[in-house]
Amino acid sequence: MKDPRIVKLAQNLVGYSVDVQPGENVLVEMIGSERDLLNAIIEEVGRKGGNVFVQLTDRTVQRAMLKNATRKQMEIWADIDLNRMKQMHCYIGIRAGENVNDLSDVPEDKMKLYNSVYSHPVHSEQRVKHTKWVVLRYPNASMAQLANTSTEAFEDFYFDVCNLDYAKMDRAQDALADLMNRTDKVRITGPGTDLTFSIKGIGAVKCSGQCNIPDGEVYTAPVRDSVNGTISYNTATLYNGVTFENVKFRFENGKIVEATSNNTERINEILDSDEGARHIGEFAIGFNPYILHPMKDILFDEKIAGSLHFTPGQAYETADNGNRSSIHWDLVLIQRPDYGGGEIYFDDVLIRKDGIFVLPELEALNPENLK
Repeated sequence: MKDPRIVKLAQNLVGYSVDVQPGENVLVEMIGSERDLLNAIIEEVGRKGGNVFVQLTDRTVQRAMLKNATRKQMEIWADIDLNRMKQMHCYIGIRAGENVNDLSDVPEDKMKLYNSVYSHPVHSEQRVKHTKWVVLRYPNASMAQLANTSTEAFEDFYFDVCNLDYAKMDRAQDALADLMNRTDKVRITGPGTDLTFSIKGIGAVKCSGQCNIPDGEVYTAPVRDSVNGTISYNTATLYNGVTFENVKFRFENGKIVEATSNNTERINEILDSDEGARHIGEFAIGFNPYILHPMKDILFDEKIAGSLHFTPGQAYETADNGNRSSIHWDLVLIQRPDYGGGEIYFDDVLIRKDGIFVLPELEALNPENLK
């Protein structure tokens, strides 16, 4: 018997997130061994009259390929997959790998090659800009371990998060997006953090289940050279399979001039990938009411209630400050009291304190009003 939660998730992904229309081509990429959700999506795309295509990816195989890849091989790989992506109207990416660290020992020069030659043109330039797309993780024992819960408890949490009423959340985001569109100066304060920048004229974008499941953020980008001060992130982060903790950046006129972490040498190697990697491409405020604690999975962590993320690298064209880079690294700061607290000010007006929105027009985004 099919799990009704899986059927509902497949219906949400196909009918709401990417809104498959008759005749549209849909690429479903499954990273890992999960098949129940994949099969449910295939059936749902068929019911909508779409044409489904499937890519099965094994991280251990991908690791072997990356460790032995040449530039020419990577260029051919990118050319093949880019041609396929150009024929797609929709993309659903499901990540269900058993080990989040499978790529951790791929040499940094190989990962830079993969990011610049393959991932950037295929995903950042084509998939993100020219398809209706959604990406998500799927619950398994590995994710439960990261969340410090039993597998069954994590599955219950997962489906609460992924099957909530995203249409309701979408309506609740209107006031925040409107306020961000009218804001010039932003200030973020908290332990080890005092950061200022402008978002004037960039525009704000609501995220409510169309591109990510789970979801729950509104994003924009800082004016590229306006960022000054220091930010101390309090959430561990994975990048190319490597865990970074205690990340701290100091900015001068938009550029990261000092970066430290538990692996300061490697973080600076990443930030030296290209000129845009030391500038910020996204600023977002997260508020999913069911996601409270980090689990080193950015699809969840960037939506944590009471959080924000401040992202080195590529800007989205939908909220574009002109920054271009082969990386886009979402780093999360949680401002609820149990993580040290903190404040966000728009044009010198306090809008959120210790993770709770304090302006009446924004209270619909507080946890008790979104569940």
